[in-house]
Amino acid sequence: MASFEAQTLFILFFTLFFIKINGEFSRQSINMSTKRMEKITRLHFYFHDIVDGKHTTAMQIIRLPNKTATSFGTTFMVDDLLTEKPKPTSKLVGRAQGIYAFASQIDFGLLMVMNCSFSEGIYNGSAISIGRNAVLDTVREMPIVGGSGIFRFARGYALAKTVWPNKNGDAIVEYNVTVVHL
Repeated sequence: MASFEAQTLFILFFTLFFIKINGEFSRQSINMSTKRMEKITRLHFYFHDIVDGKHTTAMQIIRLPNKTATSFGTTFMVDDLLTEKPKPTSKLVGRAQGIYAFASQIDFGLLMVMNCSFSEGIYNGSAISIGRNAVLDTVREMPIVGGSGIFRFARGYALAKTVWPNKNGDAIVEYNVTVVHL
């Protein structure tokens, strides 16, 4: 009998000590796999934002009252070209799609929710999501806040510099992007 009671106590202790109950909010695990090492990818492309003319790629969707003196709150929906070189006719490598709004009267920043979807080579079907853009700075640093496809679990930064603006608001912006991903 003592043997049976000892076995029962051992099994009960083992069960309570080593088994967790399902239904918890979150769980962390340590990934010991060496097959899924993080990679660093550097991308270089040009972003074409055309708000005026025949072939617009950005359309204003929220207009402000006429009496407003600033652009604060003006919102655009975009489907901009991403090309290999600054000329709009150069090789298309993807599209930047999303929304941006003028978010500050002080620094004229853009609140961007933009997804850069790539269509070239091994990056075809992959995308990165880019954060806030302070458009008046000569060189802007923006966070990479996510990704998909090859860029799954992406993080990093993008450096952007306007290489061609015009008085109508059109612009070509050079992007140098560093992405850390699986």
